[in-house]
Amino acid sequence: MNKPHRILQLVLLSLLLSSFHIRNIETFNLTIDVKELRNSNGTVLFALYNREDAFPDEHYKKNLRKLTGKIVKGTSTVTFENLPKGKYAVNILHDENNDGRIKKGLIMPKEGIGFSNYQSVGLSNRPSFPKASFDLLSNKRIEVKIIYL
Repeated sequence: MNKPHRILQLVLLSLLLSSFHIRNIETFNLTIDVKELRNSNGTVLFALYNREDAFPDEHYKKNLRKLTGKIVKGTSTVTFENLPKGKYAVNILHDENNDGRIKKGLIMPKEGIGFSNYQSVGLSNRPSFPKASFDLLSNKRIEVKIIYL
């Protein structure tokens, strides 16, 4: 192949590649605060979900991301970083014995649990993604209430 053809190929390849616009996806941070924990034992497990079919998730296996927060004076805070805009829900466990699972009595949890947008849970107020979810369109800070049953 002669030099003019090679140069033409490179120019055409450059034009082709430059026509593909690489789109930067804007991402945001979500900070979650938990207050009024009944003690400072263990840690707090923060699970983030973006799918209705994964929430609630008693075993914390279907989450998008999961973080563990330390407890300081009855509070815990974590920040999920680099999240694309979308609809999310949060499920939290005050994991007092640090085993990564909900400790239960006969049926009800013995450790504190929490869900975004919920102040209480019960048979008539079970957690669901549509009720727990919120839109993330910018950096956001929310507080989730821990419920001890």
